[in-house]
Amino acid sequence: RLHSKLKLDGNPVALETWYKQAILCCVLHLRQLDMKRIADEDRRMAGVQTRKEEEKKKESHRQTIHKVLVTHVAFKCLNLLFDYVVDSQDKAGSGSVQSLSLSDCHLAELDGDTLRLFGLGALEALERGWGVQTAGAVTVITFRYINFDAIVPTMPRIRVKFPNLSHLIFLETNISRLPQLAALAQVKRLEQLTIHAEGNPVVGLSLWRSFVIYRLYHFNLQRINGQEVTMNDVIAAERVFGTLGHIAATETPRCRLLLLLEESRKRQLQFLLEGRGRRAGLSLEELRDNGKLLGEGLSRALFNYPSRDSSTDSPEASERAPMIEQYLQELVQRASDTNLKGEALHKLWPSMFAEMVRDCVLEMRDQAAFCQTSLAKLSQTK
Repeated sequence: RLHSKLKLDGNPVALETWYKQAILCCVLHLRQLDMKRIADEDRRMAGVQTRKEEEKKKESHRQTIHKVLVTHVAFKCLNLLFDYVVDSQDKAGSGSVQSLSLSDCHLAELDGDTLRLFGLGALEALERGWGVQTAGAVTVITFRYINFDAIVPTMPRIRVKFPNLSHLIFLETNISRLPQLAALAQVKRLEQLTIHAEGNPVVGLSLWRSFVIYRLYHFNLQRINGQEVTMNDVIAAERVFGTLGHIAATETPRCRLLLLLEESRKRQLQFLLEGRGRRAGLSLEELRDNGKLLGEGLSRALFNYPSRDSSTDSPEASERAPMIEQYLQELVQRASDTNLKGEALHKLWPSMFAEMVRDCVLEMRDQAAFCQTSLAKLSQTK
């Protein structure tokens, strides 16, 4: 049975400051507490005070989470510096590790044939003066705690500065989308690619490896994350992305192709499309698909990822990039819609054809009436 009166006076709990507030929030039907009538204003004030207490608890919880995150980041930075100090001490005797740049926020070091870059500021080491012998010895570059979009503008310089580079490693660089992987084509020569799952959400996508193979295999790519790239992998990647690349290459207007391709191939493409370099018997579509004539195939080159280097991007290019991206998205959507319509027509065609034949037979069953109807239609059209 519900009670409307409660008396707790004399109990230790009644000495607490929150006593009345807690009772009113827990016992909603209470009308009298410790021989005193409960007014509506008392209930309202108790509700307000309870909400304030809940907000304080939530704010305290948020501050606790923030402190945990800050502590976690600080711990990772300290751990990084600790590893660096330990490695330096272990290898100090051999003198194989050379510190190129070190601060509170970044670290760049050269360890034999491996260049390790930690933090955004470490990219400055790529701009330093490198001796021919030292740069030629670098075959591996490791990026860590650097946003991938900040690395992209440096890739053309990496290609020129380190001629024997064959392996790129990315750890916690925020690679999250397939188009970002297309930027690796700027390196040109890449035998091995390692992208750790930690800090790179793209590894969680089922098609990421196939996309890398399709886009980079012709640059002598042999291993991805330590796993060998087989011919079956190449065929599977071509099956997934080849059709889309073919549609993009054949449907993209010439002016857009010239904008998307590198300067080194613009003149060559212009030469071919104007007919001066066309061999007898080759159509424009065949020229577009001919990788031997154009170097890197157009279908692959259209899968690109523009540099975000603000120092080199012109205002016109910045305005044009969203238009190109939108155009390609519309192109892909149209291709997808056309493919879906084709599949639907393929399924419906047998029944449609049977209905067409049936309608024709029924219409021509009475030949005299059919002739009169046809003459009447012809007369109306005149």
